[in-house]
Amino acid sequence: MADPKSMSEATRALITQTLDSEKAEDIVEIDLRGKSEMGDFMVVATGRSTRQVSALAEKLTDKLKQELSILCKIEGKAQGDWVLIDAGDVIVHLFRPEVREFYQLEKMWLSPGEGSAAS
Repeated sequence: MADPKSMSEATRALITQTLDSEKAEDIVEIDLRGKSEMGDFMVVATGRSTRQVSALAEKLTDKLKQELSILCKIEGKAQGDWVLIDAGDVIVHLFRPEVREFYQLEKMWLSPGEGSAAS
């Protein structure tokens, strides 16, 4: 059985690589280890439109299923404003720009100066 830590790292890496290759914007990875029991990582990214946000969610969940056999729970895909993807140890939030700006979700979790953009 795979080491859980390396599995969450592999999941995070596949998520950020997929979002980057699918032209998601402002990708931020947040390390939640030691901060929350909900998961090891949170990834926040922006899509330019509701259509792109929904398409990003679809491609990402398909890739996680195909490559890592992870079946994700998804909320909000039909609306495409804010999609939440629960990939086990990695939680993904995909937003339209206005919605991300309004909620500023990553500011709750990041320490000053923390955060890495993949794009």
